[in-house]
Amino acid sequence: MLFKAYTISSHLNALRRSSLQFTASISSLKVVWRKDRLLDQAIENDKQWRLCARVVKEVLNEPGQVIPLRYLEKRRERIRLPIKVKTFLVRNPGLFDVYLDRIKPKSEPVMFLRASDRLRQFLEEEKRITIENEPLIVAKLCKLLMMSKDKVVSADKLVHVKREFGFPNDILVNLVPKHPEYFRLVGSPGEGKSFLELVSWNSSFAKSAIEQRAEEEFRLTGIRVRPSFNWKLPSGFFIRKEMREWIRDWMELPYISPYNDASHLDQASREMEKRTVGVFHELLSLSLYKRIPVPILGKFCDEYRFSNAFSSVFTRHSGIFYMSLKGGIKTAVLREAYKNDELIDQDPLLDIKYKFVELLAKGHRQRTEQLTLQRELIQKEMEMMAVRNSELGCHESNEEL
Repeated sequence: MLFKAYTISSHLNALRRSSLQFTASISSLKVVWRKDRLLDQAIENDKQWRLCARVVKEVLNEPGQVIPLRYLEKRRERIRLPIKVKTFLVRNPGLFDVYLDRIKPKSEPVMFLRASDRLRQFLEEEKRITIENEPLIVAKLCKLLMMSKDKVVSADKLVHVKREFGFPNDILVNLVPKHPEYFRLVGSPGEGKSFLELVSWNSSFAKSAIEQRAEEEFRLTGIRVRPSFNWKLPSGFFIRKEMREWIRDWMELPYISPYNDASHLDQASREMEKRTVGVFHELLSLSLYKRIPVPILGKFCDEYRFSNAFSSVFTRHSGIFYMSLKGGIKTAVLREAYKNDELIDQDPLLDIKYKFVELLAKGHRQRTEQLTLQRELIQKEMEMMAVRNSELGCHESNEEL
């Protein structure tokens, strides 16, 4: 894979010699974006089941969890469904039952969709997995609050990102009230300003993935190492000498935990840059797929003190992160979390995804079996027709004789 050189100001070496100048140059560093096909493929691998999940969500959010097919057809653009609903149903059997009903008492019957028994079984499995992993979900939510500037995060924003972290749909109305020792909900979500506050600080949660990794290495080897980022580009990639030197000096700066108070740090300082990278690393580590769309991260600029140009961090530190443009959406990906296009460490909440993919696979196998049966029946009919035509031809030949 070709990897062009980073673009960086020619006077970088001079700036690096001066702490003050070096600090001022951080935001001006320019790095050319490079495509990573394997990490793009990781996003592409999830495309089909995510499409199905959007359609399922649209139906389940309806009153009574049923919807006229023609209403769903009108929403295709909003849910980004590229094919007609009927085609989608044929390609993904087993998700919905199709039946006739009336929209109004005296209207003509029309086609409706409702969750199939198979889909409802999956929804029960989803509940079971969520309940089993409630301590993990509570820890994740505490961590998001503990990293924030005032230990407070917008409740509406949390609802918006629940899928990224594996939070259940009822996180604010069910899970949060169950844990008053950790959370306080202020205001009503969806009805103006509403916030989730951290009630108490749990020191066991205040360790980042990087700090936990350093502690684990000490337990295994007996050698205490300094918490540090993994910085590694894929095989075949390279960067210019000037950028390697800048990275070396930056990596030598002390690691700043995202759970430490950063109110005293200047927004333009290199220490704040180190802390910001740490926050992004931890957010991606807490996410289900170790990747989050950049626009979603941008919603939390106030809570986590991100600058307006925060997305440049992902290209400037391209040995830690990858900025994917797959699907026309910028997505920040944690490089160390992937081997080729596969996640290395699996979040327990990912079991929900695998159950859903299994549900889809059953439907696809069902469709394949039906198509195979149809082809076999057509083949038998053609063979029988050929035999009849042959017998008829022989009979006519005998009559002529």
